[in-house]
Amino acid sequence: METTEMRGGAASRGLRFLVSTWLLMLLVTSETNGVTWNWNQWWTYDGISGTDFWGLINPDWSLCSKGRRQSPIDIDPARLLYDPNLRLLHIDKHRVSGLLENSGHSVVFTLDGGKVPLNVTGGPLSYRYQLTEAHLRYGNADLLGSEHTINGKAFPAEIQLFGFNSQLYANFSQALDKAYGIVGISLLLQIGERSNPALSQLTAGVDQIKYVGNTYTVHHLSVHDLLPDTSYYMTYEGSTTMPACHETVTWVISNKPIYITKQQLFSLRQLTQAEDANKGGAPLANNFRPPQKLHHRPVRTNIDFSNAGGSCPSMHREAYYKANTWTHS
Repeated sequence: METTEMRGGAASRGLRFLVSTWLLMLLVTSETNGVTWNWNQWWTYDGISGTDFWGLINPDWSLCSKGRRQSPIDIDPARLLYDPNLRLLHIDKHRVSGLLENSGHSVVFTLDGGKVPLNVTGGPLSYRYQLTEAHLRYGNADLLGSEHTINGKAFPAEIQLFGFNSQLYANFSQALDKAYGIVGISLLLQIGERSNPALSQLTAGVDQIKYVGNTYTVHHLSVHDLLPDTSYYMTYEGSTTMPACHETVTWVISNKPIYITKQQLFSLRQLTQAEDANKGGAPLANNFRPPQKLHHRPVRTNIDFSNAGGSCPSMHREAYYKANTWTHS
């Protein structure tokens, strides 16, 4: 007997097929008329160019729909695997400068390469990685915005620090589709009365990047100071969370949030996907991909549950979590 769920699934697949067919016809028509199709301008986070369709229209993005190591994921505290071999994660402490940009998909901070690279070592990593950029994800409401979720609950925002394997590859672009190519460090953001000072420095000029392509320079930022005051984390093997969804990312999710104020979130929500004031555009908020299936991947942690008093409390309580409740005092 056909169930409502089965009919709903079939209808959803039918809709995706129809939309992908329409997009393919649009692509062919555009190419026939001499119009260049820009994939980076096409994709969004909702509608017919949203996350459900990334892997259906562009063959180069097939991992977005067919991959089995996709990101982000929901982290179930009950399924975490303690790994005593995991080391402390180390990020260089020297300050860097760079450009903060409204990319049309996210707020992106690109580090100035400079003479001294900002390196990440330790943790689950076997190689040295050089940080190159950070992406800020956030929602248009306080109860959603992060890509990674904890026990089914989202946070208002998430900062993702990305670096490439500088021992095997020459740059980020070369490493993006290669084995052990990328590290992604996830910092989940919770609303507080005071912001993390480094985050305040990073977002101080957000009003200058309202439109796509707008940039401003951030000077002498300590990326290390963005990190919460905990050495505990979770880690798994996953992918980039934008097309082409390359499954080359070792993810490290800090087990404690950093804080952002309501005013900072309000300012971020004023950013738009429009190129200027004369062109209408949707808000930049809600720039997050939904959690993907885990497909039996292990999610490891350096939290030793045997020192937590024999119990494993919920990591998410009233929209926040604290690592200190897990560990031996």
